[in-house]
Amino acid sequence: MTYEDRLQNVSVLGAAGKMGSGILLLTAVEMADISLKPENKGKSFVLNAIDVSPEGLSGLMKYLRAQIRKVAEKKTVLLRKLYADRDDLIENYDIIDEYIFDVMNIVRPVTTMAAAYQSTLVFEAVSENRDLKVKLLSDIDNNNEKGAWYFTNTSSVPINLIEKEAKLEGRILGFHFYNPPAVQRLVELIVTEKTMDEVENFAKDYAKNLKKIIVPSNDFAGFIGNGHFMRDALHGISEAKALAEEKNIPLYKAIYIINKITQDYLVRPMGIFQLIDYVGIDVVQFILNVMNPFVSDEDLHSDVLDKLMLQGVKGGQLSSGAQKDGFMKYKSGRIVAVWDMHKQTYVETEKFQDECNEMMGELPSSAVAWKSILRNKKKDDLLAAFFNDLKSSSDLGSSIAVKYGRRSKAIGEKLVTDNVANETDHVNTVMLTGFFHAYGPVNNFFD
Repeated sequence: MTYEDRLQNVSVLGAAGKMGSGILLLTAVEMADISLKPENKGKSFVLNAIDVSPEGLSGLMKYLRAQIRKVAEKKTVLLRKLYADRDDLIENYDIIDEYIFDVMNIVRPVTTMAAAYQSTLVFEAVSENRDLKVKLLSDIDNNNEKGAWYFTNTSSVPINLIEKEAKLEGRILGFHFYNPPAVQRLVELIVTEKTMDEVENFAKDYAKNLKKIIVPSNDFAGFIGNGHFMRDALHGISEAKALAEEKNIPLYKAIYIINKITQDYLVRPMGIFQLIDYVGIDVVQFILNVMNPFVSDEDLHSDVLDKLMLQGVKGGQLSSGAQKDGFMKYKSGRIVAVWDMHKQTYVETEKFQDECNEMMGELPSSAVAWKSILRNKKKDDLLAAFFNDLKSSSDLGSSIAVKYGRRSKAIGEKLVTDNVANETDHVNTVMLTGFFHAYGPVNNFFD
């Protein structure tokens, strides 16, 4: 079966979700582009958008239409070639509208799993629940006579367990998109000892056509991305607890300080607590629970996350992409308050930020901002100068930042030692590309 044949009937499970909708968009565009080639005219291409929520599917179709228009507007030159035989399509807007129609015509929104019984490729993007994933994939495979291949978007569950329990024998791999899939360029590719070469080769071709950067991860719970992020997050929580005790301040103030240090001092796009909020406190806790049974030399658990969940503080994102309140309260994307776990209410930052900023000390004059440094050709020199100043400073903020940078490096190196990542460059690529860090965690800046 050729690459094109494999993509003639595809299903996406969890299609109306945050990850599923992006995977569906990318796949719909790829399938439509293939269908418009002269050699494929007349062939049928079907993409089943499967989700339990009819309302979600309705919103999905609106999302797809808007996003496909954006895609079409960026490649009108290519579309003119694809529609060269259509004399009735003259203006760009005619071609764009026709392309939107052709892509949308491929998609079949359905709420029944039976739609996947005829698919030769199935993307799974449901929640991080091992039992659910196994149940859904087993059901499809038991009723599918096409020898379907399965690409799971899990960010934490070992692929070999899903393969074994769903009895998929070499026809599944981990294809972990980063959020949002339509924007993020990174994909973690995880194969098992049984994954067939043709399945892996197809995955690489598919990623290449989507212009994605593939980083291979070995099949260990959490893989590279969450392997680093979860431990980085636990370190941030631990540092906040230690700081609150040492300085005899409420935990919410310590959380504010650590979040500011991990953003401003470590030159990251978000502080660690804002990132936890972005992913979702409930999601982070769930992933830690998935990972923890597979490690013997550390405890991947946080009582702080447990308490927040009991208090109903979960973070995450609204369907619009706006940030939900978690450790912090947000207004127009800005942090305006921090959750006080003791009083179970948000405390406005303007009431205590001056005190916290004074406690941290002033940033060195060599400080650089994340956004300004990303594409600077002298990035490494500027970062080295800033971090050297941090190392020579005795201020609280500088000391915590240097310790944090060293811990981040140790986490990255241990992922290689534990054979989760094959090399440190893979760890750095994941954090640079998937988390938009300005520099990889395995570096010499804090030595």
